[in-house]
Amino acid sequence: MGGGGPDWARDGADWPHRRSSRFVRAGGVSWHVQCMGSGPVVLLLHGTGAATHSWRDVAPALARRFRVIVPDLPGHGFSRPLGPGSRVFTLPGMAAALSALLQRVDVQPSFVVAHSAGAAVAARMCLDGGMRPQALYAVNGVLMPFPGAVNLLFSTTARMLSFLPGVAHMVAWRAAQPGFVEHLLRGTGSVPDARGVELYGRLVRSPGHVAGALRMMLNWDLEPLARDLPRLPTELVLLVGENDRTVPPAEAARVQARLPAVRILRLPGLGHLAHEERPETVVSLLQRRVSHGPDAEPGQGDDRDQVSC
Repeated sequence: MGGGGPDWARDGADWPHRRSSRFVRAGGVSWHVQCMGSGPVVLLLHGTGAATHSWRDVAPALARRFRVIVPDLPGHGFSRPLGPGSRVFTLPGMAAALSALLQRVDVQPSFVVAHSAGAAVAARMCLDGGMRPQALYAVNGVLMPFPGAVNLLFSTTARMLSFLPGVAHMVAWRAAQPGFVEHLLRGTGSVPDARGVELYGRLVRSPGHVAGALRMMLNWDLEPLARDLPRLPTELVLLVGENDRTVPPAEAARVQARLPAVRILRLPGLGHLAHEERPETVVSLLQRRVSHGPDAEPGQGDDRDQVSC
């Protein structure tokens, strides 16, 4: 077990949908991105500590009707920042880097489905002009700082852990102990399947992946995003797992207070990883929506500087 991220030759040898994977440099990141299907473009974004595997059941089902783009966020999975001290771990920096990736692969999403912290990246991109989807579906999305002492504890703990030498290796070592990863996932309020536990285990046993998640937590400031939410230029739909123990379901009401037009769809019996527990819920929402909405818009950019995806 080395100090870097997961190794593609070893850890990615049987990675879900490996044949759809490619590696693209854009925005200061060497991205691992999966592309499949054809039709209106759907961008899928995972949350902190996850990777493309989080959408392993959603992506191929959507690909029957959509062109699906699924990246690993910087420092997560198999995506690597190209320089030390990279700005890509801040929220605006990550949004800008992902916008550069979309331009590089010549896609303009018609719909975005984003889990947890991935929803903040997607919202920031929309606000900053990095994409213009018809709708953003946030699955247990993190769009505002948690209130009061909870936010203080979260930020202080992240800062402390990121500066402790060897903490990423310590977490990776602990993840190798029997039952640790399953216990961690069940703590989110979700019931993971064996495949999910095994894949998350590969990631959490990688010190580089753990360090990337910690740097993301350390460098994020959600206050500017919360202030900007009222001018979000795209439709926002919140999918709220009522058993979520990571993002309290009451957070949806706080978002709605800032953005009254938001739609809230409750998911009874599901936890933070609702899209992994019941992927057909996300798939059916998108399929119904596209049946009544416009076709995807064509991608923009200079063909000489693009990579097909």
